[in-house]
Amino acid sequence: MGEGEAGARLSERLASLRAALGDCQLRDRRRLGGWLGRLAKRGPALDLRELERLEAQVRGSAERVAARRSSLPVVRYDESLPVHARREEIAAAIRRSPVTIVSGATGSGKSTQLPKICLELGRGVAGMIGHTQPRRIAAQTLAYRVSAELGTTPGDLVGYQVRFVDRTGPRTLVKLMTDGLLLRELEADPLLERYDTLILDEAHERNLNIDFLLGVCRQLVGRRPDLRVIVTSATIETRRFAEYFGGAPVIDVEGRSFPVEVRYRPLSEDEAEAPSLPEAIASALDELRANDQGIDGDALVFLPGERQIAEAREYLERGGQRDWDVFPLYARLSAAEQEKVFEPHPRRRVVLATNVAETSLTIPGVRFVVDAGLARISRYSPRAKFQRLPIEPVSRASAEQRRGRCGRVGEGICIRLYAEEDFASRPEYTDPEILRTNLASLILQMAALGLGAPEDFPFVDPPDTRLLNDGYRLLQELSAVDGDRRITRLGRQMAALPVDPRLARVLLEAGRQRCLSEALVIAAFLSIQDPRERPSDKTEAADQAHALFADERSDFVAVLNLWRAAREQAAAGTRALRRWCKEHFLSFVRVREWYDLHEQLGDITAGQGLERNATPAPANLLHQSILTGFLGGIGVLDEARTYLGARDTRFVIAPGTPLAKRNPHWIVAANLVETQRLYARMVAQVQPSWIESAGAHLVRRTYGEAQWVAARGMVMARETVALYGRVLSSGRQVNFALIDPALARRMFVEEALVRGQSSLRCGFLGRNAGLRADLEQLEAKLRRRDLLAPDDALVDFYLERIPADVASTRAFERWWRNEERRHPHRLDVPPDVLLAGAAPEVNPQDYPDQLEVDGNLLPLSYRFDPTDPDDGVTLEVPLALLGSLPARRMEWLVPGYLQDKLVAVLRGLPKELRRELVPIPDSAARLRAALDPFGPGGLYERLAALVTAEAGAQVDAARLAAVALPPWLRMNLRVTDAQGREVGRGRDLDALRAELRVRAARAARPDAAHAWEREGVKRWDFGDLPDELRVASGRVILRLYPGIEDTGGAVRLRLFPSPEVARSATLLGVVRLAALAMPQQHDLVVRQCSGDREFALLAAAGGFDRGLFAEVADRAVVEALRLDEQHLPRTEAQFAASVDRARTDVAACGEHVAHAVKGVLAALREARAALALLTAPAFAAGRDSLQRQLAALLAPGWVRHTPATVFSQMPKYVKAAARRAQRLRDDVNRDHKLDAEVAPFAAALRELEAKSAPFGSGPELERLRWMIEEFRLSLFAQDLRTQGPVSAKRLEAQLAKAREESAGG
Repeated sequence: MGEGEAGARLSERLASLRAALGDCQLRDRRRLGGWLGRLAKRGPALDLRELERLEAQVRGSAERVAARRSSLPVVRYDESLPVHARREEIAAAIRRSPVTIVSGATGSGKSTQLPKICLELGRGVAGMIGHTQPRRIAAQTLAYRVSAELGTTPGDLVGYQVRFVDRTGPRTLVKLMTDGLLLRELEADPLLERYDTLILDEAHERNLNIDFLLGVCRQLVGRRPDLRVIVTSATIETRRFAEYFGGAPVIDVEGRSFPVEVRYRPLSEDEAEAPSLPEAIASALDELRANDQGIDGDALVFLPGERQIAEAREYLERGGQRDWDVFPLYARLSAAEQEKVFEPHPRRRVVLATNVAETSLTIPGVRFVVDAGLARISRYSPRAKFQRLPIEPVSRASAEQRRGRCGRVGEGICIRLYAEEDFASRPEYTDPEILRTNLASLILQMAALGLGAPEDFPFVDPPDTRLLNDGYRLLQELSAVDGDRRITRLGRQMAALPVDPRLARVLLEAGRQRCLSEALVIAAFLSIQDPRERPSDKTEAADQAHALFADERSDFVAVLNLWRAAREQAAAGTRALRRWCKEHFLSFVRVREWYDLHEQLGDITAGQGLERNATPAPANLLHQSILTGFLGGIGVLDEARTYLGARDTRFVIAPGTPLAKRNPHWIVAANLVETQRLYARMVAQVQPSWIESAGAHLVRRTYGEAQWVAARGMVMARETVALYGRVLSSGRQVNFALIDPALARRMFVEEALVRGQSSLRCGFLGRNAGLRADLEQLEAKLRRRDLLAPDDALVDFYLERIPADVASTRAFERWWRNEERRHPHRLDVPPDVLLAGAAPEVNPQDYPDQLEVDGNLLPLSYRFDPTDPDDGVTLEVPLALLGSLPARRMEWLVPGYLQDKLVAVLRGLPKELRRELVPIPDSAARLRAALDPFGPGGLYERLAALVTAEAGAQVDAARLAAVALPPWLRMNLRVTDAQGREVGRGRDLDALRAELRVRAARAARPDAAHAWEREGVKRWDFGDLPDELRVASGRVILRLYPGIEDTGGAVRLRLFPSPEVARSATLLGVVRLAALAMPQQHDLVVRQCSGDREFALLAAAGGFDRGLFAEVADRAVVEALRLDEQHLPRTEAQFAASVDRARTDVAACGEHVAHAVKGVLAALREARAALALLTAPAFAAGRDSLQRQLAALLAPGWVRHTPATVFSQMPKYVKAAARRAQRLRDDVNRDHKLDAEVAPFAAALRELEAKSAPFGSGPELERLRWMIEEFRLSLFAQDLRTQGPVSAKRLEAQLAKAREESAGG
């Protein structure tokens, strides 16, 4: 054969091979095609034997495809299923579109029929039909269902593969599997060429694996035209997914379901009355069994977790539910136990299930559903750095899925153990898992599969950047990725382990440290729910049982102790282990799960070449391995039971472990859980050197943060090894200028020259600091942030003028000593350096630094910080001046803020008024001009008249005062004691007075050591009585008023806060001194009263003792002296003259006073006699009112203290009370009506008296009191005649004056 003919023959063979590639299996085509391409490039020089080997492999692959095609089963459909009606439409969509969206409700048959439609289209021949499910149990169940419908057995034409079980073979056309398992296949098969069709079922669950697969498929369909992707769901957001896949066709299939009646049976909100969840389930089952629709069948109960299933099962079986067989169903059950649920059964049963039964699985015979409305929802806590599984209410979509479970075979009833309003308020869908999970595992898996960065991956819902960054930080901590976020070799090893990345890191380190056996136990334990149980009614017994395994230094060692004890029991058999678990308060199911996971992890680590240690490893090696995975859980003891952790967390060791009592200095925690506090669980004592070794790639081996040390006058740095802010070891201090001269120089300038933190005593520093303080205060006054330039401007000013080698006080002093002689003002900063712009012009009177109050200059300070309680202007008020502080002056603030306050007040008015005042700023400016002069009177009173004129409508002061203002537009008061210490702060003067009234009353008096004050004074031997005295108190001078206070047998010289109170007290004090100066005259009046039999009997009947006669004598002295508060003696000579004049008049005055008092006592006897007859309940209100009136009129000391202007009226007031009591019996309604006219004024009087109690009543308040008595006189005894005109209107006017006086106005 010639060369030409041989070449032609070779070309034919190569062309034939190219054509035959299309008949090969998908997984072979790329490999065989590449091999063919390399041979073709060699031309005639190729090796014919190699070509023959290629031809053999192509034939073998094609024969396998042919064999698979011949094995295609005859497909038969259940025409009763809703999906059958759309079968042709679905098949057409699969033929023409790479992606098809099938939305089918529960019962539509999509999960079982879609694989058959694909088989009928010839799919599954060149590659398998991959059919994913979210859960292992669903994958297994569907595999059995589809196998049965195709007339084959699981593992042959239809197979399944779950976590550790692979039942597929060479003939398998349809492969059921979990989402996660398909993702793991990407590592060895990036294009998933083992499959020609992918069915992503139950996509509505939106778990992390589903979202991941959706993104993978979106990428694959562009690279593999042969691939077909079918996305199915019961409640999928079809339009959104169609858009996600570039306009994929959407086919909606109605589910085959029957009507389901929904009943709401919420648990009681009262915890004391609410039944437990098992009791509520039992009650619901009783209701379902007795339903009047004639429905009969099985019940499916949805519960949140295994614990709730176990409790409900125990309750139902113990409670004797003879009509029901009880079966559990959850993902961690063994396959044999799960399959019991699907087996034929002769009796009615109730299946207690988690949300695994919510979708995919169809449990035959279910006609009833009881829905607790709860599920465990996985959520990641960025702070705790751990995945949590809290029990939460399910979404509405999940609740509807659960309802649909009982409408598959006939009409059903669904009982929801929550309220209908609760259902309506729930979110429509559960958040996609990608938005609520730890993304470290996702990032690591994507990196291992070479799928790029998560932020660039086409997720349906892009993950939160914060969660991604947190995931990367954790992976860098674990050495799984490097600083550029690229996966490391260690990261690839971790990705191959099906556990949390932190536990994977621990296992790999344990293999290196030769403690893998112990680490496997710990990793398996931390991957499951804690098997240790603590029943609420047996907590003490459970704690004692668990304490048998405890270790005082490590909870991890305690887990190992528990493991070894459990293994010993397991050797005796399952029954012995179950009994031992019950005795030691352990969950047998979780212990078995712990065993299984331990063995599975052992097999996987062995496949990675990690060997278990044959002999027990020391605890320190185990803890060093644990540290590599939990560096974020380290903590150092700060205070008793308080630890400072990584990233400034603060936590305590959770109770229940011996370490909580020991408080080791350094610990590591596997878990941080936040409830009321942040608690560390699974804790071990560690050494900082272990942490340094485990975190060698993370620790900062630096000179630490440079610090300015004022005592040494230089910037120092300590060589430090720290991790996440926790110092592991430290060394000596060094001069930072030797490390970074430029930064040290700048820090020296910032701290020593700008902030003044040094021993330097240079004139320019004081001058510059004073200029800056003035500008800062100006900024606060003007409420601006743009006046001062940043500190950097001043720093740069100094840096430009001092040499480059000056970085300490010693070096600076050395340089400045010479420089100052030549240029003394070289470092004086000009104002323009400190200012960001031109300096504003300010009138100092607009922003005063002091406020004159009653002759005292009180300091004013300013702050501009809306977040600070002291924002605005603050007046420092001595405690002694609090009672006399004029509230009306506080309304004005300072002139500079009045314009802003007026604007705020006008904007707070009702719309109909504001409309007349627009533009508001202009109106405020006019009103501001009209309010000159600033300060006198009440702001709101003066403003009310102006606003009324401006708006053309009546506006009163109260309406203006009620406008809510920003805090800074109200005067802030800082109350200080005599030492200048703050005792109160706020913007409500009345509230401060109420809070501090007792202390203010004491403070209004100077220290007892003051030279003027004296006790036990019995004669005028103290010189002149000054009008006022000035007393230092804190930072201010108090103006206080000397007075003479009566103490009974003597007087006390006191200083009072106000002249009114001083005069009132001095009047009684002068009387006491006069009585002491005229003992014979005073005693004569007392004897005359005592000898008056009628007087004595009246006094005794009125309940008065002989002290009343002394009061009469005191009153006689007052009248004899002819004194009043306005005409008091101020000198010893004036006092002596008054006494001399009065001596001859005391006896006569005593007779006059005694006569008046006898009149009062006679009227009192009459009043009490009338009151004694008012015993009926109808008279109670009137009787109480009269008794209060008499008690106030005849309070202790009434003879002495009643003002002279009304003393003569006292008999009338008491007679009026007697008249009222007598008339009350005849007309109760009239009495109530008249008393109602007095009541508001009496209540206001009591309120004002309580408010002014520490400081004494002012004249307006006294006048109000006696006007009220006059008003009573006019209402209840008009014939007794009042002193002058009195009415409700006059009382209102006087009440306003009294309130103004109380406010300090």
